[in-house]
Amino acid sequence: MSDLDATGLQRLPLHDLHVELGGKMVPFAGYEMPVQYAPGVMKEHLHTRTAAGLFDVSHMGQVILRPRGTIADLCAAFEAMMPVDVLGLAPGRQRYGLFTNDQGGILDDLMFANRGDHLFVVVNAACKVVDVAHMTSAMPGVEVVAVTDRALLALQGPGAEAALERHLPGVAAMRFMDQAVIGDAWVSRSGYTGEDGYEVSVPVAAAEAFARKLLAEPGVMPIGLGARDSLRLEAGLCLYGHDIDETTSPVEAGLTWAIQKARRAGGAREGGFPGAARILRELAEGPERLRVGLRPDGRAPMREGTELFAADGTPLGTVTSGGFGPSVNAPIAMGYVARHFAATGTALEGEVRGKRQPVTVADLPFQPTTYKR
Repeated sequence: MSDLDATGLQRLPLHDLHVELGGKMVPFAGYEMPVQYAPGVMKEHLHTRTAAGLFDVSHMGQVILRPRGTIADLCAAFEAMMPVDVLGLAPGRQRYGLFTNDQGGILDDLMFANRGDHLFVVVNAACKVVDVAHMTSAMPGVEVVAVTDRALLALQGPGAEAALERHLPGVAAMRFMDQAVIGDAWVSRSGYTGEDGYEVSVPVAAAEAFARKLLAEPGVMPIGLGARDSLRLEAGLCLYGHDIDETTSPVEAGLTWAIQKARRAGGAREGGFPGAARILRELAEGPERLRVGLRPDGRAPMREGTELFAADGTPLGTVTSGGFGPSVNAPIAMGYVARHFAATGTALEGEVRGKRQPVTVADLPFQPTTYKR
C-alpha cells in the first residue's frame, strides 16, 4: 500500500503523481499528503463546489469483515460495537457508524457497507491500526482483514457523476449511500465535502492509470487536504480528533441522526452497545453541552482552541474547527458550548490574541448539501 520516506512517513501509492502535479506534501496521520496544488486552497475549494475535485484518500483504512457463520451473525456482532442499526442495512447500501467506548465517547467514526456476504468498512487513518485490533478482539467469530493492496480516491462535486460514468458505467444510477462493485472498482456514492460525489477503491496496480483518466476529464482537478478540510467544515461535518474524540458522545456532537430508532429506548434492539447508559440518558434528557456552528463577526477566523464565553464572561466551551469558508465568503467555525447557550442566534464571545471578539451561534451546515437522494 505504501512506502516509507526518509522521515518515517508512509507514502501514498500515488505519491509520485502528486509530486508531478505540483502537490505540496505535508505530514498528516503518519503519511505524506498533498495539502494543496498550484491553484491554492481557495481555488481548489471553489472548483470542487462548481465542477469536480479528485482527492487521494488512500491513507484511510479499508477493512473487510467476513463471517465465520452467517451474515446475520456478523451484523449482530458489529452492531454490538456501536449505537447504529447494522442488521437493518440492506445489501448494496452504506451507512455512517461510530465506535463508542464504555463511557459513551467516540473511538472513531467510519463508513460501512453491506456487500451481501460480508461488510466493507472504511475507518480514519490515525485510528486504523487500533480499530482493526478493536474489531478483532470484539468479534472473535469474524474474520477481520485489513486491505493493503488498494488505493482509495474520492471524486466530488456537480461534475463527478458525468466524469465517473464515462469510466465506470452504471454509477450515474446510484443514489446517496449506495455501494456497488463495478469490475475491480468498489464504488460508494458519498463523500465528506457536502457535494454529490463518489469514493472509489481500486487495486494499487491500477490506481495511477485510473487517476490520470479522471484528471483528463473536463472540469476535474486534483484537490489537497486544505480544501478537503474547508469543504467539510462548510458542510458541518466532524473531523475525528478535533470535533469528536473519546470524551465526546454522539449526542453532544449532534450525531443523533446516526442512531436509528431500533437502537434507542423502546426500539427493537435498544441499547446493548458500549456507553449505552450515557448515550440513552442524553437522548432522553439532553447533554450538558452541544456542538454548534459559529459565525465570527468581521473577517478574522476563530481557529481550533479559541475559548468561548458568554457576554458576562462565563466560560462556555471551545472552538474545535475554524477557518475561512470560501463558498460562504466569511469565517466559520464549530465548537462546543453549554446547552443553554446553543440556540441559533445566541451572541457569544471568542478570545482571539487576548481580546474578546463577537461570535454568533449559527445553523449547520453553512453550505447546503447536494447529495443525490
